Amino acid sequence: MATSLAAMTARRATTFTRLPFSSSTAQRRCFAGAADHHGPPKVNCWQDPMSPAKWKEEHFVIVSLSGWGFLFYGGYKLFTGGKNNKEEKFVQATQ
Repeated sequence: MATSLAAMTARRATTFTRLPFSSSTAQRRCFAGAADHHGPPKVNCWQDPMSPAKWKEEHFVIVSLSGWGFLFYGGYKLFTGGKNNKEEKFVQATQ
């Protein structure tokens, strides 16, 4: 058990010494692509409402999901006639 523990500790020590750890290189690698802009800058959806290709991605997602929700709700109301079931029950109970 003692030899396996010593061997495991030795392996960990060699692995730790092989890793190039530097906080500056780690930061440069993680944030390297954040400052690079590719293509035209993105704008808010209310600044240019007629050009969805220029919108920020999160604004495009919110507007599209809202549009689909209104489409489904409008279709539901259109095909069901927008009837209120409480009125029908009231009319049947009085007759």
